[in-house]
Order: sequence, then structure tokens, then C-alpha cells
Amino acid sequence: MDDNELLAACIRDDRVAQRQLYEKFAARLMAVGMRYSRSRAEAEDILQESFIKIFKNLGNLRERSNIGAWMKKIVINTAINHKRGKLYLFPMVDVEKINKSYDESVALSDYRLDELFEMIRRLPLGCQLIFNLFAIEGFSHKEIAEKLNISEGTSKSQYSRAKMLLQKRIAEDRKNSYEKLR
Repeated sequence: MDDNELLAACIRDDRVAQRQLYEKFAARLMAVGMRYSRSRAEAEDILQESFIKIFKNLGNLRERSNIGAWMKKIVINTAINHKRGKLYLFPMVDVEKINKSYDESVALSDYRLDELFEMIRRLPLGCQLIFNLFAIEGFSHKEIAEKLNISEGTSKSQYSRAKMLLQKRIAEDRKNSYEKLR
């Protein structure tokens, strides 16, 4: 069954086809969900909720050739909605109030991708969300501000704070590694 036939069967609520679509995309979409989650269980919740939306709205998809990008967007929006209710618990500082004393030249070649994602996952919630949206997904600060109902300056400051915290963790990690070698 090619992709068009698979999508048509999914739209007809064919459970076998839906399972095939899930199995084809679940791992990639789970990786997206993990970037926005604190735990695997939270990412699984996001993935499950996303697939419910995907199957519900599959008939509205215009460009079937962009199914992967469309599904990724649903996962990102579901993750944002998951986090939106929790954002008020975490302070977000506007850009004018942040001290930008960090080194832009941190090399990441010593780290595996999964290690970097784990560092991102441990960031404060607002920093994690905005770092993922800006640095990984490519949204502008204006788009992020609109999605999260925050100011553009707050988006920029949270991104700056995320970079600063990541650089601090990398420096601490390097220091610890150096001390172990001695």
C-alpha cells in the first residue's frame, strides 16, 4: 500500500492502516515529543494526544506529500498546549533584565546528540520550550511570542537564558571530566 492509499484507508477509519501510519511515524514524532518533555511518559502522552488529532484531522490535509511535516507541526503544537498551562508556574524575565555574560564559542563536538537533548530537557520549562522552538524548530521570536502569548522580548530573554544555562552545564561537565582525569 503506497502512502496515498494508506492515508485514504486511515481517513475511512481502517484500524490496520491507522496502525501502519502510526508505526511508520511514531519514532520520529516521539523524538520531537521528547524534546519538549521532562520524561518519556510525558512524551508518550503528547504523542498519543497528537495521533488522536492526526487521525481526527487527516481528512483536512491538503498536501499529502507533506504528511510528515504536518504531523510534526501537530506534535509541536500539542506539546506547546501541554506546557502552556504550566508556564505560569515559571518566571519569565524580559530581555532587558538579563545579563548576557556567556561564551558564544562553546564547542559541542564532544557530545552526542542524545546528551545534548538531555541537557535541553533539564532546562527550566520556559527556557526548554523556547530553545526548542527557536533553535531546533526554526520559529522566529515573533512567532513564539504569538504561540505562547508572551512578549517577543520575553522569548528572546528565555532563549538567551537557555543558551547561558546550557553553556554553564557544558563548562561544569568539562571541569568534572578534567578533574576525573587528574
